[in-house]
Amino acid sequence: QVQLVESGGGSVQPGGSLRLSCVSSRSIFALNSMGWYRQAPGNQRELVATITKSDDTDVADSVKGRFTVSRDNAKNTVYLEMNGLKPEDTAVYYCKAVSLSTWRTYWGQGTQVTVSS
Repeated sequence: QVQLVESGGGSVQPGGSLRLSCVSSRSIFALNSMGWYRQAPGNQRELVATITKSDDTDVADSVKGRFTVSRDNAKNTVYLEMNGLKPEDTAVYYCKAVSLSTWRTYWGQGTQVTVSS
């Protein structure tokens, strides 16, 4: 079992920045990948950015150049640095992890990001 706890969401004006954090209850080395998805009202959950145990990243075209995913192995934490935020980035952001041994998927509880003037 893996518990994921997100933090760092909030309300910002367009052009602002936020950094989301996701702490895993298990060693990050036991996870094949960690990453971020988001879901806006009325929309499906979509990929934002992921990072594998090999440090390969996958970033959605809609946020490429503005968002950066990274991880701190010592803290079992993955980050999402968000710059140049736009109103269309408003959503609940969820952390996701995939177990290395079972390939089971785990989700955090979500953190709200609101971009508005």
